[in-house]
Amino acid sequence: MNKKLFVLLVVLMSLSLLGIIFVQVYWIRTSINDKEEQFSRTVTDILDKVASRVEKREMKEYSDRLASMADSVGKPKSAQFKNFMFMERDLDSDEILFYSHGILEEDYNITSAFFDINNTLGGEDSTTLKNFTSRRTKQVFKRETGLDGQSYSLTPIEKVTSIGNLSSIERAAWEDVFMEYAKSQPIHKRVSKQELELLLSQELSNRNIDIDYEYGVYSQGYPTKIRSRKFKFSGSKMYKAPIFKDSEGVSNFSLLLTFPSVKRYIFSSVMGMAILSFIFTLVIMLAYSSAIYQLLKQKRISEIKSDFINNMTHEFKTPIATINLAVEAIRNPKSIEDKEKVLRYLGMIRDENKRMHAQVENVLRISKLEKNQLDINKDRVNMHDIITDAIAHIELIVQDRGGYVNAHLNAERSEVLANEMHMTNVVVNILDNAVKYSPETPKIDVYTEVVKNSIVIKVQDQGAGMSKVVLKKVFEKFYREHTGDIHNVKGHGLGLAYVKRIIDDHQGEVYAESEKGKGSTFFIKLPLI
Repeated sequence: MNKKLFVLLVVLMSLSLLGIIFVQVYWIRTSINDKEEQFSRTVTDILDKVASRVEKREMKEYSDRLASMADSVGKPKSAQFKNFMFMERDLDSDEILFYSHGILEEDYNITSAFFDINNTLGGEDSTTLKNFTSRRTKQVFKRETGLDGQSYSLTPIEKVTSIGNLSSIERAAWEDVFMEYAKSQPIHKRVSKQELELLLSQELSNRNIDIDYEYGVYSQGYPTKIRSRKFKFSGSKMYKAPIFKDSEGVSNFSLLLTFPSVKRYIFSSVMGMAILSFIFTLVIMLAYSSAIYQLLKQKRISEIKSDFINNMTHEFKTPIATINLAVEAIRNPKSIEDKEKVLRYLGMIRDENKRMHAQVENVLRISKLEKNQLDINKDRVNMHDIITDAIAHIELIVQDRGGYVNAHLNAERSEVLANEMHMTNVVVNILDNAVKYSPETPKIDVYTEVVKNSIVIKVQDQGAGMSKVVLKKVFEKFYREHTGDIHNVKGHGLGLAYVKRIIDDHQGEVYAESEKGKGSTFFIKLPLI
């Protein structure tokens, strides 16, 4: 993939993901704000209804007391009746409308003891109590006219009579009187904590609000006795509504309501959608991360594949060229007569063929390991014998370059359950790796020791070493330190990957320590038997 296209794709995907996260966060915040506003409106409505119910209950108590007062006093001391009449004639329909409204005023002169107050209303020893009764009558008459044009009679065609107490204006005036009277009463006589708790609980329950609350009645900013035990004026957000308003809508008292866990309640109302949103966003983030990882992995695999093809091509070029030269030499008539040359050329062809066969076998071996198709039979083997045998495979090459391989086999126990052939290949690959990456004289030391119930094999060289980046990937398949088109170190990046798979199959561990320019140390840890 083109590098610019890859970067553009990553940037666009990242911006899209950030946009999705921003939208989700914005939606959650907006939902919480809407819930808070809705909750505030609901609680304000609840407070208004509770205050109204308390006021109506108080007014009803006064009305009931006045009614019982009138019944107990008996007949009024004085009575006065006023009657208003209105008459209108419709010439078109020849109908007459007659309307009358009579008001009976009954005056009771009673003592002030009925109101539980003394000298409150002007210091008099009596209280004026009046009762008003209204009678409304509406009649419509039809004038009967003879042939001579004279009126003979009035025929009633409609009559409506209504008897009531007070009109809305009179009732408002009546209530205003008792509102003023109620102002003189202490708050704890006008409403009780039990009543407020009952009304608040009912209203909250009617709106399906199940949350702890605290309440209090304050008079011009000062607390009264009517409040819950844990109510505090400051702290959480408070909701407020006037209570015991007068005729002008003014009140000295305020009903306050607060919810200690309101934030948790509001957040819980959107918790379900918020969790779903978080889960979906997390899935998108995981999918995005996986996509980026796969893109990077494919890019790295593509680079590794290119390096592998280049390395394999380079590795096969030499033996193929050698075989071609040997074949051409054998075909030369003069060479055929020289049997020693023919045998030497045939030996070169055989050796180069074995070399290519070994490289192909390494590739097939790794493929079979990944597919779990490689049968590994394990027997009791001695690791010291395997190490000695592996050193013998590379000892001539090391000595030819003027180096050495020293064995320090100090482990008291060295028997493990392993496959002898594969374990020998493991040690050979590590030793061969140490030789390859020793640019000058190979200097290799092999140590063994027992740690708890395991044998640890340490292969230490004084070669080129590895950087931290290379050290993390050194056991990956096909991985080789990138050197461009320079092939000063032969190989195809399968040796250490093969080592890792074999050691893992033997329930062991393999790892490396290295420092650039100072050499590397490979550790193999296998369980003893």
